[in-house]
Amino acid sequence: MDVPSLTSDEHAIIDAIAAREASMVARVKSWSEVNSGSHNRAGLDRQRTLLRKAFATIGGEISETALPSVDEVLGNGEQLCRDFAPALVLKQRPEAPIQVVLTGHYDTVFGEAHAFQNWKMLDEDTINGPGTADMKGGILVMLEALRALEQSPHKDNLGYTVVLSPDEEIGSPASAALLTHYGAQADLGMTYEPALADGSLSGARKGSGNFSLIIRGKAAHAGREHHLGRNALVAAGKAVQALAELTGQREGLTINPARIEGGGPSNIVPDLAIIRFNVRMTLPKDADWVMDQFTQIAKVVDAHDGITAELHGGFTRPPKPMAPPNARLFELTRSAGAALGLDIRWRDTGGVCEGNNLWAAGCPNVDTLGVRGGSIHSAEEFAILSSFVERARLSAVLLLKFASGEFDAKSLRTLTP
Repeated sequence: MDVPSLTSDEHAIIDAIAAREASMVARVKSWSEVNSGSHNRAGLDRQRTLLRKAFATIGGEISETALPSVDEVLGNGEQLCRDFAPALVLKQRPEAPIQVVLTGHYDTVFGEAHAFQNWKMLDEDTINGPGTADMKGGILVMLEALRALEQSPHKDNLGYTVVLSPDEEIGSPASAALLTHYGAQADLGMTYEPALADGSLSGARKGSGNFSLIIRGKAAHAGREHHLGRNALVAAGKAVQALAELTGQREGLTINPARIEGGGPSNIVPDLAIIRFNVRMTLPKDADWVMDQFTQIAKVVDAHDGITAELHGGFTRPPKPMAPPNARLFELTRSAGAALGLDIRWRDTGGVCEGNNLWAAGCPNVDTLGVRGGSIHSAEEFAILSSFVERARLSAVLLLKFASGEFDAKSLRTLTP
């Protein structure tokens, strides 16, 4: 591994990041106090206003991009056309020869009714709070790295687009097309999901999809006219077993039936059941096979007397392999880390993020450039405060080296996938 040297200008720019540590910590605390659950429109609007004010300090053109409505299956089996908060988009030097797309999300998994609403210090270097790691802390890392780039004498060589979405935690159903659009235009992508607590990054990622199977039967009195009813929950139980048995039939394939909704009083034959389930897969070609299996399971259920089955959903994130373009970008990231005395490692994961969407557009990317932290998606979520400066410096080195030409951004897409 070649370890790049840092020029005196680069040293000065990178060292200046440390002076902003206190403001980064103060800001992540205030942002954490804003509930921005994926379906909390008021909270998302408030958080987006704070983000717009913060990113205005680095220049560029800031706009809000409206996202399309998406059909959602409700608990009663009906469909709702759900609207979403807009994405925040910042464009800087769109005509520059090198283009980078930096993505993040300003929603969290914690809704208004969740008990986890406030931050607290676990020790002098560890904060526990909603979004502190995933990924309001990561957005701050992105912002400070871009602030550093704007001090570079080579900044005119590199333009960038920042995309901050409101729906990543629910699979990016509305923002997926926007990510694909900007990913297709960029030489590389940088996404700010949290790194692991030890500093490791995510390597190859599985693909993912979310589905609902709506099963309708016929209600009847459970005693007097049980024979006239058609039990939707019984049909759902058989379907769940069939779905679960698909796990492992392709390498790395997992099907997770996560929830069954339906039923009611025990003296009524239930006429509705909804199965919610998630899919993870290693190979893109497995998507067609899996969809065929889902369709067949729905047909078997639908064939029962008095029972109907209707499949909804789809794949929102394709797999992201450690293909040569991604592998080369990871090596450059490791080199940038080595210049700072960091030993950057990575490991494959079954998790998914916006990096999957960027890769689907052919955009090589590193997708865990955020703070070091852990226990995300739980009330134990934590971020390591000293990693805010550490990770901002890492991204700054990458951006500075791409801008100066020492790291060749243009060669990434030419590598054989």
